[in-house]
Amino acid sequence: MGDFWMSVICTLVGLVIGGILGFYFTRKKFEKELKENPPINEKMIRAMFLQMGRKPSEAQIKQIMKSMNMNK
Repeated sequence: MGDFWMSVICTLVGLVIGGILGFYFTRKKFEKELKENPPINEKMIRAMFLQMGRKPSEAQIKQIMKSMNMNK
């Protein structure tokens, strides 16, 4: 009976340690991805408008940024 409880405790400790390590490394990976590929900003919106052959006004850029922030 003692071996059974010892294996249960070892399994639970392993799951907890694995969960903590998984959370830590996933968080680091996510932060690295955000740093390498930042979310869209005003400069990117201007570039998209210029690629479409349009000169965006400041009001249009602010409106797009506001709508994108509302959808997060």
